[in-house]
Amino acid sequence: MNRNDVTERIIAAKIARGLKWADVAAQVGQSKEWVTAACLGQMTLTREQAGVVGTLFDLTEEEQRWLTVPPCRGASLSAVPNDPLVYRFHELISVYGATIKALIHEEFGDGIMSAIDFRMDIRREPDPNGDRVNISLSGKFLPYRSY
Repeated sequence: MNRNDVTERIIAAKIARGLKWADVAAQVGQSKEWVTAACLGQMTLTREQAGVVGTLFDLTEEEQRWLTVPPCRGASLSAVPNDPLVYRFHELISVYGATIKALIHEEFGDGIMSAIDFRMDIRREPDPNGDRVNISLSGKFLPYRSY
């Protein structure tokens, strides 16, 4: 048994029970974005959160313990993603990455946006030409320091 096995069990149980990630998040008490990432193996749940997820997805005690182990984040992605939706994010960074970097540096100085002290919100935005995906990413700015 490993963390990937638990992720596959969660996905299978989610489908079998007809649950939505927002429903799971409401039970866990965190955002749907964070809880989804945790259930897909990219975040670490507390013992209590793992218990809630375990109840929702009928996980064993051992499977729940795996949810509390810090993951190897991003390990599931290949160099160039194969999934079309994930690939479009890769493409977005390929096209706009330098622009995002330049504008962050111009506004904040030399540093990075944290993916650790981070928030994300995904919403549907109605549009007469076809609904849009609105994704807000908010990460703490971490300046490079001289030493």
